[in-house]
Amino acid sequence: AQRPPHTLLERFHWRVRRHPGRILLRFQDQELSYGDLELWSNRAARVLRQRLRPQRGEPVAVLLPNGPPYVWTWLALAKLGCPMACLNSNARGPALRRALEAAGVQSVITSAGEDG
Repeated sequence: AQRPPHTLLERFHWRVRRHPGRILLRFQDQELSYGDLELWSNRAARVLRQRLRPQRGEPVAVLLPNGPPYVWTWLALAKLGCPMACLNSNARGPALRRALEAAGVQSVITSAGEDG
């Protein structure tokens, strides 16, 4: 008797093994399967490990708009054992500074935004 998955990451891996081609995420004109998200999150985890060098348990702030990169970034951080401090992508100035301080993060992942 196998124990049931206890975390979202364990559940995700369970689904990847059983249904890698099944669609997990639809966003605008994109469809991403469990296997696609496994691939992208593994790539992201490798890059984050090389560039940020986060320690297991170290929170990392994420300031990304809604979309597939948000999901595979969360999965990548979970694979690295780093909790994700979700920040409101509209936060600016003092509100953003307070959120970063409250989260106790050393690193922030963000995108260039719509203006580049």
